[in-house]
Amino acid sequence: MMWIITKYFLTAGVVVLVSEAAKRSDRLGGFIAALPLITILTLIWLYIEKQPPEKIASHAYYTFWYVVPTLPIFLAFPLLLERFGFWPTLGLCVMLSAVCFGVFSIILRQFGINLL
Repeated sequence: MMWIITKYFLTAGVVVLVSEAAKRSDRLGGFIAALPLITILTLIWLYIEKQPPEKIASHAYYTFWYVVPTLPIFLAFPLLLERFGFWPTLGLCVMLSAVCFGVFSIILRQFGINLL
């Protein structure tokens, strides 16, 4: 149980680090947020918990493919924010990510990569 609590606190600490850095500097906050800190922590947790190397490698592999269709929201969000406000923009970006993911997974399926 203590291990799970430790994982929660360290992982939550990354989110707090990003939000605090973003308050002070947009660039620094964006840079830290762009680092794959959660993925790195996840890989560490999987390794420490003695998951097989194939599972750890598979996680990294699929993370790459799942990140790609989320990238358009980082361009859409600033454009939509002034027009629609925060919450509607966030909702629209979630929908945009879902659409991009669906289209991306259909395209990748033609190359033998199955995301769904």
